[in-house]
Amino acid sequence: MTTEDERGAHFVQSLERGLAVIRAFGADAPELTLSDVARATGLTRAAARRFLLTLADLGYVRTDGRLFSLTPRVLDLGYAFLSGVSLPEIAQPHLERLAARVHESTSVSVLDGADVVYVARVAVSRIMAVGVSVGTRFPAAATSMGRVLLAHLPDAERDALVDAWDPAPPASRAVPSRDALRAELGRVRELGWAMVDQELEEGLRAVAAPLRDRDGRVVAAVNISTHASRTPVASVRRDLLPPLREAAAAIEADLASLPAARRAV
Repeated sequence: MTTEDERGAHFVQSLERGLAVIRAFGADAPELTLSDVARATGLTRAAARRFLLTLADLGYVRTDGRLFSLTPRVLDLGYAFLSGVSLPEIAQPHLERLAARVHESTSVSVLDGADVVYVARVAVSRIMAVGVSVGTRFPAAATSMGRVLLAHLPDAERDALVDAWDPAPPASRAVPSRDALRAELGRVRELGWAMVDQELEEGLRAVAAPLRDRDGRVVAAVNISTHASRTPVASVRRDLLPPLREAAAAIEADLASLPAARRAV
């Protein structure tokens, strides 16, 4: 950090103070009063209040009137950096080559609680009613990438997510019960890949494989999605799964070559 004497005429002190307010929160201080924030940042109570209320208006802070805390939206502040130096940057060219090879849409996602979040994508054609882009979320249990990621969680963490999952209605194509989902995740872990057949959306068929870091931990998943009318299940296994696995191996090789500081997802 530059000292006050080293700062140029361009320096915006209010930005510095706003960031200081955000940094006042942490694992050991998830909720703070106005006085706490003023004390941690060296701001006056009046200034701290203005910054906190501005951050609340922008959606980065929530308050019950006395205590303030950060919202998940603060993660957006780090996303541009992460997407520029880590998994999305590494995966994108591989997704483009894979999409060109199989003529289908390809994606990479990570697990966030009970959801998958898309972090990289190449769309060849629109096959879903809901548009999918970087940042899109879907329930992990209903997606091929989600099942790959759930299957490779530590047992206790996986069981907790399955226990909290709401089984599909009887008329749905989706897995009908928690026990059935557990069995499916066990099968996915054994096979090393997952296929979902029109469970997330009618007509959507997708196959996914895990992405491991250099320590062998599954940190993300990569998939190919296609329309059921043009790609039978047998064709998914025969024509899409092999190139998908090759792309996964290539992404993993590139991830393993990165310095530790750049392997964040």
